[in-house]
Amino acid sequence: MTEVLTQLRWQDGLDIGIISFLIYRLLQMLRGSRAMQMIFGLAVIMVAYLSSRALGLFTLNWILDNFLGSIILVIIVIFQSDIRRALTQVGTAPLFGAERMVQRREDIIEEVTEAIRTLAFRRVGALIVLEREVGLNEYMEIGTRLDARVSRELLESVFLPGSPIHDGALVIQKRRVTAVRCVLPLSVNPNLRTSMGTRHRAAIGVTEETDAVAIVVSEQEGTIALVVGGNVTERVDASRLRSALQGLVAL
Repeated sequence: MTEVLTQLRWQDGLDIGIISFLIYRLLQMLRGSRAMQMIFGLAVIMVAYLSSRALGLFTLNWILDNFLGSIILVIIVIFQSDIRRALTQVGTAPLFGAERMVQRREDIIEEVTEAIRTLAFRRVGALIVLEREVGLNEYMEIGTRLDARVSRELLESVFLPGSPIHDGALVIQKRRVTAVRCVLPLSVNPNLRTSMGTRHRAAIGVTEETDAVAIVVSEQEGTIALVVGGNVTERVDASRLRSALQGLVAL
């Protein structure tokens, strides 16, 4: 009897350990993405369903009961891109995250500011997007994936006209340059100036759909624009850009 109980405890411990690790890895992959926001939304719906059942709100309970009855199909439809991305990462990501040197937030802001200053001086067009709470993974699928330290030299070299990856946006995520040549959604705001180019419209578009911060360098005018929440602040100098990023970006 003692041997049976010991075996059950060992098996239960292994079972709990494996499930806990899988949940931990899943949360790591979803952290900061839109999927995480949707999971919170589904959790709210579940709480509403249980509350309606307890309080006798029959109509609301019937609606939610029918919705939750096809929850598996709903999850597959909503999270199809995230499921595909997670499955592709299973074979490529290491089992345990490797330790690596993490840059200080202030150093990253300084590197970005100096790179933008140089690009504006040379009149080299650029679009840099810094992720905040809402993930940008869906916009990086079409681009070229990187995993590089944020440096002035790298940022400048990406946008040089002779570079094969100078078109599109560069994304900084989790204190790393994670993708270049990314295609962003263009804003359809009818109130925008007709003279605004593709870079500015892409910067506005991605900040309308997410909480990201976008920085645009105009190659025609050599000016810097900061875009947050779909609002554009034009002709920002390097000092103002640095101060703004320190207040906006937690990284």
